[in-house]
Amino acid sequence: MTAMLEIPPALILLVTALLLPVLPALVRSIATVAMPLAALALLFQMERGTTVTAPFAGFELVLLQVNHLNFVFGVIFLLISSVASIYAWHVRETGQQVAAMLYAAGALGVTFAGDFLTLLLFWELMAVASAWLVFARRTPESTRAGLRYLLVHLAGGSALLGGIVLQYAQTGSLLLAPLAEGSGAAAWLILLGVALNVALPPLHAWLPDAYPQATITGAIFMSALTTKSAVYVLLKLFAGWDILIYGGVFMALYGVVYAVLANDIRQILAYHIISQVGYMVAGVGIGTELSLNGTAAHAYSHILYKGLLFMGAGAVIHATGKSKLTELGGLGPKMRAVLWLFMIGAFSISGFPLFNGFISKSMIVSAAGEAHHSAVMLLLLLASVGTFLHTGLKIPVFTFWGKDQHLEVRPVPGNMYVAMGLLAFGCTLYGVAPRLLYRMLPFDVEYHPYTAYHLVEAVQLLVFTFIGFWVLREKLAGEPFIALDTDWFYRRAARPATRWILVPVNALFAAGAAARDALVRTTVRWFANPRAWFNPRRTCTEPFDPDQDRASLSASIGFILLLLIVLSLVMWRS
Repeated sequence: MTAMLEIPPALILLVTALLLPVLPALVRSIATVAMPLAALALLFQMERGTTVTAPFAGFELVLLQVNHLNFVFGVIFLLISSVASIYAWHVRETGQQVAAMLYAAGALGVTFAGDFLTLLLFWELMAVASAWLVFARRTPESTRAGLRYLLVHLAGGSALLGGIVLQYAQTGSLLLAPLAEGSGAAAWLILLGVALNVALPPLHAWLPDAYPQATITGAIFMSALTTKSAVYVLLKLFAGWDILIYGGVFMALYGVVYAVLANDIRQILAYHIISQVGYMVAGVGIGTELSLNGTAAHAYSHILYKGLLFMGAGAVIHATGKSKLTELGGLGPKMRAVLWLFMIGAFSISGFPLFNGFISKSMIVSAAGEAHHSAVMLLLLLASVGTFLHTGLKIPVFTFWGKDQHLEVRPVPGNMYVAMGLLAFGCTLYGVAPRLLYRMLPFDVEYHPYTAYHLVEAVQLLVFTFIGFWVLREKLAGEPFIALDTDWFYRRAARPATRWILVPVNALFAAGAAARDALVRTTVRWFANPRAWFNPRRTCTEPFDPDQDRASLSASIGFILLLLIVLSLVMWRS
């Protein structure tokens, strides 16, 4: 391996982002697709154990540290960055393209970081770049959601920074290493910062708030990068922490329950991100080789099928301008290709055999059983019922087969179909040939998903869920209201906080600024003509007049003589 090839993938995308503003529109689109693939090719050439360091502010930053765990995350982050850029090929807005590449660079920087400082720098880059993909939609709702998103993530970054400072103070080292459960305030603060990015309730409300407001193409990047990079950090630092088992199960159930109440198709998908990431968090908490493999595999699978689902939802929004279930319906005959591609993603997330969700989710459920967490296993299976109910049935039925709303359907760009087709192929490929994924996982895989037990279990869940949906389908239709979530607390507090905190503080600063300006004006007025101080017939505010304000010859000679006398006295005394 030559040093020339040991280039951090994040650096490649950072340089790409910096060059995009000076490139022609077509070249920009080509670069956003090609450069992640170039970085992926470079990653495949790197040996496990490859390390790149750089000095910074007296610290030795580990910019690249390739191992069996982060390799699988790096591969899928680069793949989705390229495919999402194909989906966004028709978007020639430089700001979105730069933000997307910076966002992907941040996720890769976090993934391959070998020290806390590098991780923190890329963590904050992700927060700022992803927020732009919300602001870029340029609606009042997206502006407010983007601001909330940014403030929440900066707060999470502050918790992470506090934990890193304490960790350095305690250990004298910034190197990333597993943290012992209950090892002190530093570990808990770091966990708090990571838990916010992983969307662990009640720290999750930013996700269903911001993702539905992001741009159609930006939401693809967001569905893939923030939560899964946080899952990687959990795997790296917190494997085996029991509290994560219960937090993950709560996430899995919380997401599917709130999906019942959601009406916006992308918000339903956003809540299901929380649910699916809950499986991964529980897998981290279980801490066995099978569960950690299952977490990495499910993160990989989730990025593929969730990206496909968001692409399908984005195609519907692009074609109709509508995103609410109560405003959609009857689109199946008009958008057949989108329907079938969306259903491949729906089959995958629901755990249908022969699709990638089945071969990864079942690993975590089986790991819970093998570790004697029977209640956890049953609750995760229950969450699977909700997943199929809403993503596999509710969205497609009420969007494509529901009451025809006679909506005008605009053509969907061909590049969107290409991107959806690539992800649909990936969902199917890994479902049919799971060893292609298993051989990339951090530990040797002894797991076999296609056993009679697993197949019967999956078919039973799917069949009975379908029956339940069909019986209750009228009650599961979307309702034109907004469900209150934990963001209610800071939304509700916004007005009194503005009135009692921001307004007084702004008034105090405004008074200070007014006093400063008054002092400056007074000083300028009194010092505009200092000679007038010695002329009773003149005022300081009058401009200097050489005929009236010039000193007389006698006064000038007298001043010079006085100065000479003073200097003589000083020299004599010295």
